[in-house]
Amino acid sequence: MSSTAPEWFKSSYSGSEGGNCLEVAYLWHKSSYSSGEGGACLEIATHPTAIHIRDSKTPTTPHLTVSPAAWTAFLSLSAGAADPRGGVALG
Repeated sequence: MSSTAPEWFKSSYSGSEGGNCLEVAYLWHKSSYSSGEGGACLEIATHPTAIHIRDSKTPTTPHLTVSPAAWTAFLSLSAGAADPRGGVALG
């Protein structure tokens, strides 16, 4: 499930003097474990070079950004797959 509209924001390269700016948008997707009852949930927004993760209860607070490789490793480990470093499986 995704949010109703992309969240637009100015590029960090935008100056305060109104110069040429680029605005970008993230389309946030809520975890399938989210319920309509306001439970603890995560939302993610994907980009080719980054995965952005935020708390759906407080979407305006800072979010965590990880590489796609780190996100894939996290998902594998959380699903009980073998540790990519050769360790014991979690779960």
